[in-house]
Amino acid sequence: MAMHEVIWHGRGGQGVVLAAQILAEAAYIQGFRGVTSAPTFGPERRGAPLTASTRISDEPVRTFSQIASADIAVIMDESLLEAATGAGRIKKEGLVIVNTTLTPGQIGVSGDFSVATVDAAKIAREHHLSMSGAPVVNTPLLGALSMASGLVSLESIEKGIKKKMPRGRASSNFQAIRTAFERTLYVRSKE
Repeated sequence: MAMHEVIWHGRGGQGVVLAAQILAEAAYIQGFRGVTSAPTFGPERRGAPLTASTRISDEPVRTFSQIASADIAVIMDESLLEAATGAGRIKKEGLVIVNTTLTPGQIGVSGDFSVATVDAAKIAREHHLSMSGAPVVNTPLLGALSMASGLVSLESIEKGIKKKMPRGRASSNFQAIRTAFERTLYVRSKE
């Protein structure tokens, strides 16, 4: 049984928990029979660092602990990069996806994992996805995850987002997901 563990790193108000839930929904729609999604909160305030996790498996998931070492880390706020990738937080041959204006080679992380980057903030602004003036990057990063990991298809993400958002919001968010899919830069780890 292959289990895929995804950890989302962001800040309060960025939609970290919703992104983890949409990924779980999309994976279930795609045919995975074991999916879970859970937030991990520290101080509960807008802007405070937080994580959420998604576990995806062909079989029922019976593990509900926090993820210590992820297969995929999605980093919504570049300032959390070091904390998210340090000290064995990413499994060997895992994947790190970062919201940044930099290319995978420019972000300066090293490890036995692949790196994908996308300017999710720019994409969110282009598609008018904002909250209190700040770009909402959670859904564009789902597009980057789909492209770089191949774990879930854009079609499944579109169906998943329609279950989690009203029609108008789902449509504009899905356009941002598709744009991020097309603009994601991806570099495989050195084997």
